[in-house]
Amino acid sequence: MKTNKLFKPSRLAISVAAIFSMNSFTGIAQETPDAAEDKGLETITVTAQKRIQNLQEVPIAVSAFSGDEMSEAVIKDMYDLQTSVPALGAFQSQSATNSSFSIRGVGTSSQNFGLESSVGLYVDGVYRARQNSMINNLVDVEAVEVLRGPQGTLFGKNTPSGAILVRTVKPSHDGEDGFVEATVGNYGLVNFSGAASMSAIEDVLAFRITAFGSQRDGIVDDVNLGDNKLNDRDRWGARLQALYTPTDELEIRFIADYSEIDEICCAAPVQLSNLQATEIPGKFGSDAVLPGLGGTVFAGGDAFYDREVALSFLPVSTMEDKGLSMEINYEIDNNYSITAISAYRNFESFDDTDTDFTDADLFGTKNDASQSSFSQEIRLDYTSEKLNYILGLYYFSQDLDLDYSLYTDTLFNPFFMSSFQGALDPLLAGIDGVSALTGGAIAPSAEAAPMGTGFDHIAEQDHESYAIFGQFDYKLTDALTLTAGLRYTDESKDLSTVFSENLPDGSEFPTFFSAIGDPAAPVPGTLIYGAGVAGAMLAAVGAGQMSPFDPNFLGAIAPFQTLGWGFQALGATTASRADINETLEDDQITGTVKLSYQVDRDTMVYASYGTGYKSGGTNTDRIREGFEPIFDAETSSSFEVGLKKDFIEQNLRINAAAHYTTVDDFQANTFTGNGFNLQNAGDYEISGFELESSWFPTDSIEVNLAYAYVNAEYKSFERGNCWVAYSWHTGITDPGQESADPANPNPYCNRSGDRPAGEPENQLMLKLKKEFYLSENIFSYVQVEYSYTGDMVLDGSNDPYATQDSYNLVNLRWYMNLEEYDTDIILWGRNVFDEEYINRTNFNTPLQEGKLNAYVSEPVTYGITFKKRF
Repeated sequence: MKTNKLFKPSRLAISVAAIFSMNSFTGIAQETPDAAEDKGLETITVTAQKRIQNLQEVPIAVSAFSGDEMSEAVIKDMYDLQTSVPALGAFQSQSATNSSFSIRGVGTSSQNFGLESSVGLYVDGVYRARQNSMINNLVDVEAVEVLRGPQGTLFGKNTPSGAILVRTVKPSHDGEDGFVEATVGNYGLVNFSGAASMSAIEDVLAFRITAFGSQRDGIVDDVNLGDNKLNDRDRWGARLQALYTPTDELEIRFIADYSEIDEICCAAPVQLSNLQATEIPGKFGSDAVLPGLGGTVFAGGDAFYDREVALSFLPVSTMEDKGLSMEINYEIDNNYSITAISAYRNFESFDDTDTDFTDADLFGTKNDASQSSFSQEIRLDYTSEKLNYILGLYYFSQDLDLDYSLYTDTLFNPFFMSSFQGALDPLLAGIDGVSALTGGAIAPSAEAAPMGTGFDHIAEQDHESYAIFGQFDYKLTDALTLTAGLRYTDESKDLSTVFSENLPDGSEFPTFFSAIGDPAAPVPGTLIYGAGVAGAMLAAVGAGQMSPFDPNFLGAIAPFQTLGWGFQALGATTASRADINETLEDDQITGTVKLSYQVDRDTMVYASYGTGYKSGGTNTDRIREGFEPIFDAETSSSFEVGLKKDFIEQNLRINAAAHYTTVDDFQANTFTGNGFNLQNAGDYEISGFELESSWFPTDSIEVNLAYAYVNAEYKSFERGNCWVAYSWHTGITDPGQESADPANPNPYCNRSGDRPAGEPENQLMLKLKKEFYLSENIFSYVQVEYSYTGDMVLDGSNDPYATQDSYNLVNLRWYMNLEEYDTDIILWGRNVFDEEYINRTNFNTPLQEGKLNAYVSEPVTYGITFKKRF
């Protein structure tokens, strides 16, 4: 091994499977000194398949970070990983409690209570059922690994697209792994963290305590409520561990953790205004009436990047996450060992959001959710010279509870009436006139959409999952290894959603009208048609041709005399719907088979096939008629071929993989402005290529490159969402609309051949690092990180107005290690050129057709970090 002190830190970095090598890694990487001296590139031992193996000999594609790497890179949470890991998507949307992850184009929105994640999320071997629980700060972490491709055999819950594994630092007896760390930066950023181990009984019992806190101002202004208010940081948490090793063969690890988030999140400025249609002169939308309601109108377009919003109140977003786990590892003999992991987790969240996204008092939503789960995993591991295998059992149960309400505010009724531009005013005034003339014998008109109305639902889910799994490696020859595994999963869900519509006076909710309809071609049963009939009869009464007490006249005006008559016609969000009571039973066999061939000491090629699965559920949102509230399980199949190659003389490592994946019954979820439409999309196809390399041209220079190409599209998706904004602004009908009746279109469109939302085809990452000594005792390096993200569609309907062009991000870092004091000082900047882009998603503004809002990305941030080890 090289002993040049100048070179040692960079070698340490790649010894834990540095970011840009497509390596397999699920445990602590370890150097093998003899091999490193011989090859010039480290031999890394990893546990990607639950046992120690040479990283370059494991047929799995994964990017990994050590805790030190993340600390030096000032990676705060999971969202920061996506600028470093190819084919990974991680973003936040409506609130801090809504986060989404995807790998190789396959992901899951967290916006629906009934969905499970397509990406398996694990901390210390424990499955995290709610994606939101993973967004907290990454502190005192030993390693984070991102496994790409279906994980249908070994890892906890079965998942179709990949897994993110987090392993925290264990307690130790030597007492030399403690630290304190502090970061200050712009926007008032203040982070602190620390950890320390204590030996209670030498070599037998050790404890470790970890704590962190994070505060930061927001990055978005509210024109009425103040600057830097939204998207702030307010987090804290702690973890307490005990490690008991009474013998050399037995290890028991206890972990208790607790964390809280209480943030003002998330800001969604106007991307596209509907003040006036872009292509239809004289067509005006809700932004034209907002000023009359005291609201602020934003132009959209480039003004989106002014990071300004106007809300009636600041959103509330809180989370509480806690859990207990115990891991037992027992080495039976030289061949057999057993592992058991038991865990209980509880997750609670609450949101109160101004979901009209304006400062007019129109409507808001409250979302109070909780989840508790228990999991148990038992594995038997056998290791020998030619054969290794793992057999395991897995059990998972969870209870989910959701209490959701959309409520109308003081200005909702005039907002609703303004959408008719006064067309209904004569009818209502006429009814009021008839009421006055009859001395009140005929009732006056009633408010169409009164304030204080609640559209509520309570959802409950009891979920149990059982699995039995096994995987083996067998050396067919010294160079050729066969890996194969199977997993049987049994899923059971009892699902209940109770919907209610509650008028402020407690009266029965009216259901007269099914839709507002087209004024040019009114359809019977719609509001426009009903208003036309009532108006015609009112004219006849006024002309003396009909008695005001005529039953036909009274029947025609009765809906408009009933409180809340406009809600049913407004859309799915405010319409009544049937309750859901379902029991889902499903089972699935998934697995993998791999052949790996060690061409020579420095070259390995492999081919693999794997399958993944996640269960179905119910759509807990109010959705339009024509959409099925029950969705089926999602399954995936993936082929992959890969190469792992070291060029010893050049100190160059190149790893590459090509993959082809099909997903059946992909669970697609898109917001239309009137609720989330969650449907099985039929066939979803992804093909791609990944290239990752590490090169050390000199002892003090490191170059890392990663590229991912992901070509994803719906091969068949016949009942997807339709364009909203583009059709409103241009009058052009979505070409996927297959209804032959333009006055009564289907609520869905054919999306076959379209791209999924938020998934770029191309991603490129480049890292350049130069090491040097400032003095004899101060090691230093400077690093430039560049990432390119290709263009993408932001909406599942592929609306032409819902797109994001490609963008480039640059991060800078100057690292200094004061060896005498064992202290790091890091000057850092992220997105240093303040690139402006939409954070992977936009949406049709609720109940404001033709208007788009989108979520902001992080601006330029910079600061300084101090870390003292002891």
